[in-house]
Amino acid sequence: MQKNLDFSDLLRWIDDRSAALRAAVAAAPGLDTKVPTCPEWTLFDLAKHLGGGDRFWAEIVAAGPADEPSAQAAAGRAALVVPQEREELVAWLAESTQLLLNALREAGPEAGCWTWWPVSQSPVTAGGVARHRVQETAVHAYDAQLTGGAPQPLPVEVALDGVEEFLFTCCATPSAWPHEPTSFDFHAAEGRSWRLTVDGDGARTTPVAAPGSTTGTDPDPAGAAVHGTAGELVLFSYDRIPLDSLRLDGDAALFGLLRSWEPAE
Repeated sequence: MQKNLDFSDLLRWIDDRSAALRAAVAAAPGLDTKVPTCPEWTLFDLAKHLGGGDRFWAEIVAAGPADEPSAQAAAGRAALVVPQEREELVAWLAESTQLLLNALREAGPEAGCWTWWPVSQSPVTAGGVARHRVQETAVHAYDAQLTGGAPQPLPVEVALDGVEEFLFTCCATPSAWPHEPTSFDFHAAEGRSWRLTVDGDGARTTPVAAPGSTTGTDPDPAGAAVHGTAGELVLFSYDRIPLDSLRLDGDAALFGLLRSWEPAE
């Protein structure tokens, strides 16, 4: 599976993963249950974050190209009112998702808008927002399922897109890497691999041949490489599971340097 998700797929998965999160919220023991993967949050806090995020990004996409978040989006986030009762909260989450989906459909994938990743490898467009919201929603759906004691693997289609999306959006930067140049390989068991190269020119990601592939040229060994399912790679990238959950080649300390790196803006 080499093809990334197209815009219609992204919208479908936002809807699907939002529904999964709502189901987990509806089934959990209580809204005040602590989220193990976000220990500073209760399940209510998690729901507020995801629903508020949907509403914020709906306003951002609708506002079009901008150098900063629109005043309306910022005001909406500051004045967010969230139902306290479970049934009303679930309905509010569904409404939040529909506001986002409607804004994305109206704008289309190529429409420009503000994003927090202007110098990454991800586009500063509604399509870029949709791709990232799939991943944020999928990871938070996992958080909610874990809180209720029934975590499910990330859907393979979502996870395969998500490894690259994370590397493109959250890692790529023109800021110089402050250590010796190196590279990190991410190998998904489903047959896709990516290399994150870090050096004086910053950080950038390229697809590479999967281990044992009969096509392409095997790259030089990376400084560190992780192997797992695409879902495990995404959960590791978002700090939901530890490094020792994956198979590691190379220097594990390099991942510590990568996690602690704060590139200049």
